[in-house]
Amino acid sequence: MKEQTSIPKHKLGRAASLAGAGVKVGVNYLRYKGTKALTGRDEKDKFHERTAADTYNTFSKLKGGPLKLAQILSMDRNMIPEQYSDEFSKAQYQAPPLSYPLVVRTFQREVGKSPTEIFDTFTNKAAAGASIGQVHKATIGEIKYAVKVQYPGVADSLHSDLAIVKPIAMRLFQLEAKAIDPYLQEVESKLIEETDYKLELRRSVELAEKSADLEITRFPEYFPEFSSEKILTMEWIDGVQLDQYAESDATQKEKNKIAQALWDFYAHQIHTLRVFHADPHPGNFLVKDGELWVIDFGCVKEVGDEFYETYFKLMEPEVFQNKEKLIPALYDVALLLEEDNEPTVAKLVDIFQESITLLNKPYMAVDYDFSDESYFEELAAFGERTRADKELQAINSARGKADALYLNRTFFGVYNLMGLLQAKVNTSKDVEHRIAKGS
Repeated sequence: MKEQTSIPKHKLGRAASLAGAGVKVGVNYLRYKGTKALTGRDEKDKFHERTAADTYNTFSKLKGGPLKLAQILSMDRNMIPEQYSDEFSKAQYQAPPLSYPLVVRTFQREVGKSPTEIFDTFTNKAAAGASIGQVHKATIGEIKYAVKVQYPGVADSLHSDLAIVKPIAMRLFQLEAKAIDPYLQEVESKLIEETDYKLELRRSVELAEKSADLEITRFPEYFPEFSSEKILTMEWIDGVQLDQYAESDATQKEKNKIAQALWDFYAHQIHTLRVFHADPHPGNFLVKDGELWVIDFGCVKEVGDEFYETYFKLMEPEVFQNKEKLIPALYDVALLLEEDNEPTVAKLVDIFQESITLLNKPYMAVDYDFSDESYFEELAAFGERTRADKELQAINSARGKADALYLNRTFFGVYNLMGLLQAKVNTSKDVEHRIAKGS
């Protein structure tokens, strides 16, 4: 993959790049409409493929907010067409890396030394790159380190970047502002946190310690002495990335064991710690010697007790299967609003009941088989149907609490990972209780 020698830093330069992406979207759309008018062929798939590639190409060069938005949207396959989720998934760990001189400049600015003045060896080329930073491999003696170096200036133009990205995303995915705004707000608030590597270091150590009793889940050691606000150094793990492991010749029994470890990891953090790793994409997990390694705690979410109780009340079968109990629970989490009229309430209750039923489906069985593709087809069909629902689009109030975005995205992200592994896992409440007891 070709390295970048610079990232546009100034607002005008970044605005010009994003505006160029918007123009490409417009040109692609006019081409699509013209072909349809002249030939009668509806080549919407080609339009989406071409536009997804053009948009990702621009976002990946800018890093920061635009690339983070691509990463988050790629995990929500119910919200955007599959061409975009497939293309944007590259943002998780395949972004074009920065050239070595820019990495050296970051070291000199942060710690007053070049990488080779600190480490015996330090790779010139990045081992991995994503939206916020890239990882280099380093050594001191026999010890191997993974050194994450933040891209320069990713937070400086954050607000202005997202203001320009918003109309592009709305046009691409035919979204109203009320649908895209919570995602943009999430990107902005979490990106501010993710650019603070001192905060990530502290969270990584704390969550690893509090999750140490999980049977085959492991965490790298972190090195504060080689870290700063823009540099984070941890133990190098020679493992296989989770999506690559899913395609390996490991037996299904072995994959099920890894999947169960991943499921239990999230159950423990969400239901016991109520602080959880909120970025479940394959690049954040490695498999080594039959164990699951969690290697990135950049995106972490804390859930307050009051919200936890109201949110998970919706997941109780006696609530979501009974509209009389479901309606007040939906008001509690602001999915229904006091100003809603009766037709709006009736419409939304049906939609939310269906979505909660889908979300809860794996929990309704003691063992759930995620190799059943019909479940993911059902999710995709629901997303497509709700996106095209004109009556639903006309309900223009922003809904739900921000915390629900993180939980929903995390749940469906974990489901997607289970699907990658074609895994059968124990999803019963007994699993959560077992983890809570530390047995």
